[in-house]
Formats: sequence, C-alpha cells, structure tokens
Amino acid sequence: MRRKDREMPRNFAEKVIDRAEFAVMGTVDADEKPYCVTLSMVRDGDCLYFHCAQEGKKVDCIRRNRNVCVTFVGETRIPDGKFTIYYESAVVFGEAREVVDENEKTHALRLICERFTPNNMENFDGAIVQSLKITGIWKIYINEITGKRNG
Repeated sequence: MRRKDREMPRNFAEKVIDRAEFAVMGTVDADEKPYCVTLSMVRDGDCLYFHCAQEGKKVDCIRRNRNVCVTFVGETRIPDGKFTIYYESAVVFGEAREVVDENEKTHALRLICERFTPNNMENFDGAIVQSLKITGIWKIYINEITGKRNG
C-alpha cells in the first residue's frame, strides 16, 4: 500500500466488509480483459460467500481463473471546504470455489439472507426448498486482506 498512513489493521477491514452493502468483484475473462461485477457478499471467518445464477459471464471467468479481487467501500463523507473524500475501504485477494455441498449452500444462503433480508427469515426454509438446486453459491478463500481509511 502506497499510503501507509491510511493503512488500517485486518479487524478494521473485516468490519468494513461486514457493514458494506455491496462489493465489486474483479475477474479476468477469456480474452484476458478485466471484468467486474457488483455483488452482495457475506463474510464467514476467513471466507466470503455470494450467490448467483449457475451460468453467466462471472461464472465463466471464475471457472477459468479462480483468482479474484473484491473491493468493499464503507462509510464515505465529503467534507466542506476541502478537495477530498473521507472513506473507508477493504480489498480482498482470494481464490473462488463453487460450493456444491447442499448443507454448505444452505449455510451460505442463510448467512446472506440474515445479513440482507433479516425481516424475511420466516420464509427462508420455503425459499430454500424452491431455489437451492438452481442457485449457484461461491466461496472466496481470503488470501490477503487490506483496510484503508482517509479521514
């Protein structure tokens, strides 16, 4: 990290991840062009989970090259009278693997739903019965994580 004065410890980065409403995951496509997509992710220890369709460009990219980079942006604020933005962020480098075990898929979906739709958990079991087989779940093993803050 170039700006060491803005570098934050791992637990700060984890808190940014746990609060962020979305993340942007970067991959590389078959033509070696960068491809980024916005996702809703949840952290479970040293791993991240996200759900998606079982096919599509992001899945093709990950199946071709499991290395991904994920960026999370936490709170931001533009201070009056300054030419800057106060922000907090976390960047993860990791390896993505498809989750195929139904128990782990259910666990991941439960974590995602508890995080993003906590007021609808009474309908979780019924939704799982309908969608588990058609939902793709991916797990990103965190190899490196950095946190940064300005302001």
